[in-house]
Amino acid sequence: MVRRAPRDDPRQDEARVSAPATSAAGVPALLHVASEVTSKLGVSRGVRTALRINQQEGFDCPGCAWPDPAHRHVAEFCENGIKAVAEEAMARTAGPDFFAEHAVADLATRSDYWLGQQGRLTHPMLLDADDTHYRPVSWEQALDVVAEELHALASPDEAVFYTSGRTSNEAAFVYQLFARVVGTNNLPDCSNMCHESSGVALTESIGIGKGSVLLEDFAACDLVLVVGQNPGTNHPRMLATLEAAKRRGARVVSINPLPEAGLIEFRNPQRPGTYVGRGTGLADRHVRVRLGGDHALFQAVGRLLLDAEDAAPGTVVDRAFVDLHTSGFDAYAQHLRALDWDEVLAATGLTRDEIEGLAHEFLTARSVIACWAMGLTQHRDAVATIQEIVNVLLLQGNIGRPGAGVCPVRGHSNVQGDRTMGIYEKMPDAWLDRLGAEFAFSPPRRHGYDTVDAIRAMRDGAVRVFVAMGGNWIRATPDSAATEAAMRRCALTVQVSTKLNRSHTVTGRRALILPTLGRTDRDDAGGTTQFVTVEDSMGVVHRSQGRLAPASPHLRSEVDIVCALGTRVLGDDVVDWTALAGDYARIRERIARVVPGHDDYERRVRQPNGFTLPHGPRDERRFDTATGRAQFAVSPLRVLRVPPGRLLLQTIRSHDQFNTTIYGLDDRYRGIRGGRRVVLVHPDDIAALGLAAGDRVDLVSEWADGDRRAPDFQVVAFDTARGCAAAYFPETNVLVPLDSVADRSNTPTSKAIVVRLEAACESGGTCSS
Repeated sequence: MVRRAPRDDPRQDEARVSAPATSAAGVPALLHVASEVTSKLGVSRGVRTALRINQQEGFDCPGCAWPDPAHRHVAEFCENGIKAVAEEAMARTAGPDFFAEHAVADLATRSDYWLGQQGRLTHPMLLDADDTHYRPVSWEQALDVVAEELHALASPDEAVFYTSGRTSNEAAFVYQLFARVVGTNNLPDCSNMCHESSGVALTESIGIGKGSVLLEDFAACDLVLVVGQNPGTNHPRMLATLEAAKRRGARVVSINPLPEAGLIEFRNPQRPGTYVGRGTGLADRHVRVRLGGDHALFQAVGRLLLDAEDAAPGTVVDRAFVDLHTSGFDAYAQHLRALDWDEVLAATGLTRDEIEGLAHEFLTARSVIACWAMGLTQHRDAVATIQEIVNVLLLQGNIGRPGAGVCPVRGHSNVQGDRTMGIYEKMPDAWLDRLGAEFAFSPPRRHGYDTVDAIRAMRDGAVRVFVAMGGNWIRATPDSAATEAAMRRCALTVQVSTKLNRSHTVTGRRALILPTLGRTDRDDAGGTTQFVTVEDSMGVVHRSQGRLAPASPHLRSEVDIVCALGTRVLGDDVVDWTALAGDYARIRERIARVVPGHDDYERRVRQPNGFTLPHGPRDERRFDTATGRAQFAVSPLRVLRVPPGRLLLQTIRSHDQFNTTIYGLDDRYRGIRGGRRVVLVHPDDIAALGLAAGDRVDLVSEWADGDRRAPDFQVVAFDTARGCAAAYFPETNVLVPLDSVADRSNTPTSKAIVVRLEAACESGGTCSS
């Protein structure tokens, strides 16, 4: 039986803390899957939906971007994938009666968890100036409001069009087209806050901002590095890939300040033999590096590989590859030979023996894959850190051959595809030339705002209209107080959403909620059942088609919403929006002529497993850089020094969470239940700060423009790196200064925030901000 939505927020007075788990998945995961399916979907509907996840004739799981194997299991999903699907496809609804009962001021007091549990949105809703409640409007009225506000702008650059990573290729393409015909490149997206650093680093180093490996490369590798990533929670199906690599003899090394259960032992739910006894141990070595220390770590590994080459010339460095396919090696080698080991040890928090142990893994491996996620990308020196990983791979020729390469693991299921489709504030001129030629208009050339710059522009009154295609902008962005104040300066904020979230409670002078279909929903636009396409983390493009009846007859697809806006705001003269909305194959036909690698799109994407986009470094060792070669990068080592009595805080997900969507209040892999306001700190640091496990503290971040405070967190002793701490986002996004960003990528530095822990206000501490 489907449970009702909670009427009141659950209490989170004190989390229950137990020992962290030492294995992931297995029977507990199966039980959680059963609970999610029955409580939110019902048994029959839930089982039918689950069996379509990631299937060739089904829909792409919105829970992550890990690729699908060519030969798929009947249950090609994970626990957190089921949570994502159940959350989106839940039978509960939040319609006009709900909004009549709850004023926006009331909704603003509710937790993220409570808001998400109220159900699917069913009608277009308008919050007019001075209104206290959203009220239902027709689609025609809603579109008129958007057209009115856009037409009133003094410049097209006073509008911002944000995109979440779950938007399909077709929706992303028409969305960027709409923005550019309006006349702006203000197209920030969620990638600005996560893997932007990866794109910048890889584009400079190897000529393309995407990973170079395919799923089959894991079957041919000797060593897999998992750096700054928690696949057990964030990409659980990756564990099965690592397990298969281990069974073929590969070694796995985890590099992370926190130990993660999924990399200790994996009990594969698709292999019932693991339900009892032991599962598969994954990480052969755990390198517990200090936050921000990866840059120094990989410089040190590079230095040790060069030393080993000096000791036995011709046995370590792949000179043929380096000489033929790279540039900058001599400058790189000269830089590393002057490396200061005292600085390396201070930056990493490791011993020299631990670093030499990691270098030995490279020396004994023929083919190496390096995987990473936001534990690398959200630091001041994130771009330089990723380039140091590329440097080490280039030394041994580990790019452009089977079983080797770079693997940035993305979270949203189509965040990479959205960028490919043109959701980017700085698209190359050649790409814009093709777009303009296809639709006979002149796209704007001035670079637009990314996420951080969009917030600054809203703060400064330079943005009047904000449109979000999915996502939860207010909770995904840094510096929550500053972002909320900036949002309230807009004339109109528009949220295209499936469910209620915090961004519906922090609005401009006027606000619209436009309810949309989800991945699981049947899309009958144009009188025929449509499918959409997505691109996974490894550049494979494939179909996705929902089958469930929509939660309301008033829901429209993202494609339909954008095209309706196009007709209402721009007319059908430049773009025949009505034709595109009626047949998504027409959109794919235009994509094929504009977007490289998508020729013959319709035929190829209808193949059982779709098609793989071309990748120069992987396919032919072609590097489209300024030199035509892969580039060794040189960057200074800058140790992040923390004042006495302070810690470095990283924001993390719990196991009951997908980005800003909160499924529940437990993080069972870390032994946390019934609460989210916890801070994980090493026991020795707790003692040194004069605290005790269980104390209530305020987290206070320190920045040049003043302090920021996140109140009332419970101290939990945890085996993290010394001097480091961790707490869940979005609750701690308030601590991330807007101007604390990664060099060159402008990504918020959510994994390295200097904080002090003060007694919570309610425990006798001060309450100043």
